[in-house]
Amino acid sequence: MSNDRDDNRRAIAEAVDESRLLETAIRLIEIPSFTRDAGAALDALAAILNDEGFAVERVDAGWPSAPAVAARLTSGAAGRTLQFNGHLDTVHLPFTPPAVDDGVLTGSGCSDMKGGVAAAVEAMRALRDTGLLTGGGVLLTAHDLHEAPWGDGSQVDGLIDAGYVGDAVLLPEYLSDRLPNVGRGLAVFEVAVRRDGQPVHEVLGGSEQPSVIHAGAALILALQELDAQLSQLVDPLAGRESVFVGQAHGGEIFNQAPVLLEFSGTRRWLDQTDAIEAKEALLELLHAVAAESNVSVEVNYQIIRDAFRLDARTEFPQAFQRAYTAVAGEPLPVGAKPFVDDANAFIRRGGVPAITHGPNATGAHTVDEKCPVAELVRVAQVYALTAIEFCPGP
Repeated sequence: MSNDRDDNRRAIAEAVDESRLLETAIRLIEIPSFTRDAGAALDALAAILNDEGFAVERVDAGWPSAPAVAARLTSGAAGRTLQFNGHLDTVHLPFTPPAVDDGVLTGSGCSDMKGGVAAAVEAMRALRDTGLLTGGGVLLTAHDLHEAPWGDGSQVDGLIDAGYVGDAVLLPEYLSDRLPNVGRGLAVFEVAVRRDGQPVHEVLGGSEQPSVIHAGAALILALQELDAQLSQLVDPLAGRESVFVGQAHGGEIFNQAPVLLEFSGTRRWLDQTDAIEAKEALLELLHAVAAESNVSVEVNYQIIRDAFRLDARTEFPQAFQRAYTAVAGEPLPVGAKPFVDDANAFIRRGGVPAITHGPNATGAHTVDEKCPVAELVRVAQVYALTAIEFCPGP
């Protein structure tokens, strides 16, 4: 078996075409595709895959202005389906066109995650060209609505609910130094604290009004106390549960009693905590403290992704580790995923194992994204070899 794996590694290394991969990445990056407006980039990806002869579908998945892409490569024999899934939307920052300098690709989305999607496309090409996929097949999906707060993750949820789910999933986000087996869930909340009436000078009655500033302070202190309680819930890899307030704004001038204070932050939890129960507990606390202060609160609480746990000893992670080791020379250490992404959704909503693994790229969520081209080549090789290990089955 080791000789077969060495032969497969060499064949895939020869089949992965760096210039072809890079051309695909540049074609995707050169199309601006801010979240909620990734339709043109998805059209381009569909055209690339169609030109390569893959079977391509366009799936609304709840977002008809930018239908998702679903493309398949089949071996013609029984086996499992390995899914490559990526998003083509980018954060709302000034657009940077693609460029390549000294082996490093730059441009909006090159790190997060058009470069990774291009690597997944190249993996499919390499599998097709070598004929090494002896069973099962590959499903590649790409979509919009990933980046929060502009997107809510609903299009990938729609893909999952419509059955566009493999037996396992690889996602080429920019995490490359570990096999993530656990991660916290994330929600973002925005709180508006209000009182009745109009803004008024402090000496003309403002001091007699319910204070949204004081009420906001009481609410934030209540969340601080909740955070101290949550700090007792700890995973040795993923860290602790938390509530965090990162912004607070109120008032127009130093001696005027305002009618509005706003603050926002995050709630993070571990997989043993129910996401809805965590939401309800936080809302109940906020409304109770607001009532004591004679003010009202409006809360926008958005669950971004639920927490997850993956057993790294099971078949798919082990297949991935064999593929990674064949390329890198040693397996990845197991560790926590520091951010949330669509792998959380595939594990919790789709019920299938999912691994986030992409290029060692930098600058995600900035205007200075950088991705070594060699890293995209490596990811394409790992993805192709994982399919060879996993899809035919035992």
